[in-house]
Amino acid sequence: MENEIIKPENLVYQKPTLMNDNHMHYCPGCSHGVVHKLVAEVIEEMGMANKTIGVSPVGCAVFAYNYLDIDWQEAAHGRAPAVATAVKRLWPDRLVFTYQGDGDLACIGTCETIHALNRGEHIAIIFINNAIYGMTGGQMAPTTLMGMKTSTCPYGRQADLHGYPLHITEIASTLEGTCYVTRQSVETVAAIRGAKKAIRKAFEASMAGKGSSLVEIVSTCNSGWKMSPKAANEWMEEHMFKYYPKGDLKDTTGL
Repeated sequence: MENEIIKPENLVYQKPTLMNDNHMHYCPGCSHGVVHKLVAEVIEEMGMANKTIGVSPVGCAVFAYNYLDIDWQEAAHGRAPAVATAVKRLWPDRLVFTYQGDGDLACIGTCETIHALNRGEHIAIIFINNAIYGMTGGQMAPTTLMGMKTSTCPYGRQADLHGYPLHITEIASTLEGTCYVTRQSVETVAAIRGAKKAIRKAFEASMAGKGSSLVEIVSTCNSGWKMSPKAANEWMEEHMFKYYPKGDLKDTTGL
């Protein structure tokens, strides 16, 4: 046994070549690592490793450049779609995408998100929705569910005090500039396959000049939710999917 060689082709898990060996800072059970892997796989399979530019702003995903060996551009909080717009217009032959959380995309960057999508910029936006500000202390986000407790609404979100959760993906589906809008998740093998397929379509639509794409990934934040990874997945399935149902909301790509 001590001389046995483990061959890569016999391993169940194959790490994409675009993912390096840096230890991830994400909490155990976080969805970010899974989505990173899917993004890396899709870029590799499309043969775009040397022609992809990712844009990440502030939040848990700010260190994405540490894990995916592609070109990255950092953006101010919420401004990733504006930066991605400039990048794609300067280099139209590049695959350009943003990677953003719900606090960043649906609150601080609502203006940049809506207008970039409405203009039909040929970019893809990957939107991680865990219904909370995960990095900065677990505050209420625009996507926090009714009755859900956070550090800034310890008694639960109330409509008369905090307003209602924002359906940013549904809003995106009504804009003329969007060609593909979908909501996915990564809590099971089947869900992961669906999310990868969605990311691939969004990237292909971007390169084909079809317009803007938004891929929402309903996710967990077990540390912010104060749950185990298993309990967080179960809570997401029971509560998040009811308010944020999965599936394609718009597809005019013809792909």
